[in-house]
Amino acid sequence: MEHELKEFIKKCDIAIKQEDFDTLMNYYSDDAILVVKPGMIARGKEEIKKAFIAIAKYFNNSIVPTQGEMIILEAGEIALVISQTLLAAEKKDSEYSMDRKATYVFKKNSHGEWLCAIDNSYGTDLINK
Repeated sequence: MEHELKEFIKKCDIAIKQEDFDTLMNYYSDDAILVVKPGMIARGKEEIKKAFIAIAKYFNNSIVPTQGEMIILEAGEIALVISQTLLAAEKKDSEYSMDRKATYVFKKNSHGEWLCAIDNSYGTDLINK
């Protein structure tokens, strides 16, 4: 049986592709962080939404994220997801890899629903930057 977070992440990817950033923000905790790029972090839903709008613009509104192999490590109310994240876009000359080994941290809210707390599509590559 597939872990429910795989479907959750697929919904996030669809929202990003469709640029439905209001829906996307429903999947983040209020105190979430997004690694926009090495050295740049968006904190909280408002900054994260603005970052996703800027990312979409950077990629000429053509970004399509998908997940490859995924490992989910769950401990109670927290889960670490290590995933091969693949980005496709019209703009191919990004200075950052479009094939990433992402790390995501999810936590359950008081209703038992998963929310993304840390969204780091760069994974451990942050160490090298």
